Amino acid sequence: MTCRANALSVLAVAVVALASCAGDGPKADPAFGVEIVDDGAIIEFQSRADAFYDRLSRRRVNTIATFNDRVLREYFQTDAQYSDYYSDLAQALTAAHFEKNRPLEAEVREFVFDQPGHARVKYRFVGDNGLPLRFWSTSIEREDRWERADGKWWIVPGRQ
Repeated sequence: MTCRANALSVLAVAVVALASCAGDGPKADPAFGVEIVDDGAIIEFQSRADAFYDRLSRRRVNTIATFNDRVLREYFQTDAQYSDYYSDLAQALTAAHFEKNRPLEAEVREFVFDQPGHARVKYRFVGDNGLPLRFWSTSIEREDRWERADGKWWIVPGRQ
């Protein structure tokens, strides 16, 4: 998956924090308001969110096999939340004419931490266009809400 931030946000802080853990990579630039943080919850969030969106890419969303994927269900506190999220995503991919209802690339665009334990992820799915004689790609941009409860980050579905 390709992860790029379009704006300086907490994502930049998390990326710099991850790079600093490895000892290599970019250094914090105070001119941009970026500083190193050692908040394990932010690093855990970035890792969990990246894994979720990556798991959805290159898979047909409108199939029972993907719907029954236990790993995807583990990102939601209840089966009802998962079903709501999943059906909304499948409908959005269909409306955007994704070929075989399959995003080929998931691009996380921004992480925003509204308050402790609450975050929003803006992301983009890109895939082949399923309409006849459309040789270019199609895409959708969405935003998910995440909350940290019981020591774990969960997706909280709602109106997109």
